[in-house]
Order: sequence, then C-alpha cells, then structure tokens
Amino acid sequence: MHLKLLIALIVGTLFSTQICNSQEEILYKKVDTTQLFLEVHYPPNMDSSKNYPAMVFFFGGGWVGGKRSQFLHQAQYFSKRGIVCFLADYRTSKINGTTPFESLKDAKSAIRFIRKNADKFNIDVDKLIASGGSAGGHLAAATALIMGYNDPADDTSIDCIPNALVLFNPVVDNGPGGYGYERIGEEYKRFSPLHNIQKGAPPTIFFLGTTDHLIPVATAEYYKMVMEKVESRCYLKLYEGEGHGFFNYANLKAYKSTVAEADQFLVSLGYLKKEPIINID
Repeated sequence: MHLKLLIALIVGTLFSTQICNSQEEILYKKVDTTQLFLEVHYPPNMDSSKNYPAMVFFFGGGWVGGKRSQFLHQAQYFSKRGIVCFLADYRTSKINGTTPFESLKDAKSAIRFIRKNADKFNIDVDKLIASGGSAGGHLAAATALIMGYNDPADDTSIDCIPNALVLFNPVVDNGPGGYGYERIGEEYKRFSPLHNIQKGAPPTIFFLGTTDHLIPVATAEYYKMVMEKVESRCYLKLYEGEGHGFFNYANLKAYKSTVAEADQFLVSLGYLKKEPIINID
C-alpha cells in the first residue's frame, strides 16, 4: 500500500471507532508518602502466548506540574494498534516540591519497573518505546542518553534505556540559553540530552512546531545532525506555524497527523504491522 494512502487511512481511523481497551493502575514506586502509578492500556484480545511492544508516555509541564492523562488518546490509539501502553506519574515541583533531577530518576524507575515485570505485561523488552511532550519529552530522551540520576533504590542491573523514542516538542537543550538552565545550572552537562548524544542512541522521531517559543527549530535541526553523526536514525517532523503543545488532542488536525507519523515510524522499525488493525468503518 502506498505510504501516503496508508497514513491517510490511519488518520481516518483515529475517530472512526469507539476505543474500549482494558486498563489498570499499578503502583510502580513509593518515595516516603508519595505514590507513583502507571496507568496501563492493553491491546484488545491479547494473546497471552505472545509478547507485545511497550510504549511509556511522560507528560509535559516543565517538571513543575502536569497530569499523565495528557497522552491518554495516544495511548488508547497505540494500544488498539497492538502496543501495551503506559501513562506514567512522576514527581514535580508543584505537587512534590522536587527538582527536575527527581523527575528523571522517576522516569528511569518507571522503565525499569516495566522491564522487570515484562512477563506480567506480556511485553517484548527489546521493543520498548519512550515518549513524551516538552519536559516529558526531555525525560523520554534522557532515559536513553543520560547515564546519571538513578534512584538509589533502583536495581540498576535492569536497563532503563528504551529501544526507540517518540518525542513531541521535547526539551533537549538545558544548557545556557536553553530551557530550564536557571534550575539545572552547570549540571546541564550531565542532564541535557543534546549534550549527551552518543553512538547507539535509539532511533528517534522528533515533532516540532516552527513557531514554538521554547524550542527553536535550529535546536531540533542540530539534534538531528548530531544523531546522524553518531549513525542513529532521527526523523525531524516540522509543523509550519504551530506552537508549543500543538500535538495535543485539542488540536485534532495536528494530533491525528503526529499520531499517524509516529505510527509509520514504528512500522519502519518493525514494531507494528503495515496496515492499521482498527476498523476503518
């Protein structure tokens, strides 16, 4: 099937059926009195004899606030496509009085928890996708690229590096002039994804609006260039005239387009079948 036609069919299916997949909420981490949960969305009619790809979403909000429900619709769509999807809590400054460093520790803990419990979730540990928007996009990228900021309670023998990244206007530059430097300071050298890209970085798709006031197009283009220099795949998808957060469900056109593009990226990796399993009618 022609790629453009396939993407059009995927976009058409996003609202064509009522999504009714099974889900559950699981405690993955406790820090003092703070409890952090994963909301799990399973593919319909799962075959317990098979393992499925996994996808974990981290919400945006500048490491200050936000809710895991931000990526609910994306999780519902990709679970219908045959991926076990996770919406992750993590600590933020507004709710928990924490720094961005604790947020990253939690993101790494979430991935380790998912991998440790792969049998329970029926997932393939070699097909784990990390995704997120804005600061959540930073967390997804940082689990892949940043070696430090591991929770002392974690079993670090369990790998927290995802196999692929789906990033929605991610905060990848925390250096001087980048986002969050006033809170990160000189730690940016160890905390900023852009400054820590190494050979073996997971294949990545990077969505960005051209009028994003937080992430310049030049930053995204440089990120792509560095990824390619270390021989890692990086697809940069620019959306003309769109601002920060353009991919959210409220912007239906951009939401459907970014989901369709992410779908085809995962098809190219062999994580999904080429044709949508959702009934077009």
